[in-house]
Amino acid sequence: MRGWWRDFADLVLPADCGGCGRPRMALCASCRTALCGAAPRRVRPVPEPPGLPLVHAAARYEDAVRAVLLAHKERGALGLAEALGAALAGAVRAGLQGGGPDGPLVLVPVPSARRAVAARGHDPTRRIALAAARELRRTGLPARILPVLRQRRPVADQSGLSARQRLVNLTGALEVVAGGGRLLAGRRVVLVDDLMTTGASLSEGARALRATGLEELRGPGGMSRTKAAVVAASPDSFEINRN
Repeated sequence: MRGWWRDFADLVLPADCGGCGRPRMALCASCRTALCGAAPRRVRPVPEPPGLPLVHAAARYEDAVRAVLLAHKERGALGLAEALGAALAGAVRAGLQGGGPDGPLVLVPVPSARRAVAARGHDPTRRIALAAARELRRTGLPARILPVLRQRRPVADQSGLSARQRLVNLTGALEVVAGGGRLLAGRRVVLVDDLMTTGASLSEGARALRATGLEELRGPGGMSRTKAAVVAASPDSFEINRN
């Protein structure tokens, strides 16, 4: 009910820009450009967690982009999901340009903790992934989401944890639902999240997917089918890949 009410309110109530606060527009042209205007880049954190797949990000997590992500995630500005999905779709496309195996494309969202979903009234990453799949289909790339990952044990709040602490906190925390491996077989898999800071969540998601045998499904040159894409990544991740 809470998520339905937020969807309805987004349609009928005036909104301020989620990035800069400009009145009566969900996202102004300037903030949309900050989110979607740059070419997505390959990024990686330092230190890089083991098993992290190749990650592409649409934007740096700063300024207007940070504000938009937080407005969607924490303040329930659900009308921003389409723009965030368009940014994520661009990062997905960038990751696919390097070649690799063929097959249907599926986006696998990193799941939020149940208590976080309950507190927010929605799962932000899943909502953005749905919007990204719609955008990819609209532009001629058939895609769907497969939310086959779930948390198998509780994890601590990641805020305030170091990269090492986040890795320890998340290692072994995710699993693929029963039958999920069969659904993934023979498909191009892109693990998606809204934000990458240390890469621990994506690394754990990739580990859980590989546990189904997905790593054995390789294309020419031994390239794994699993890649990753995010809306935004920490600025430091971009700096090491600027050349």
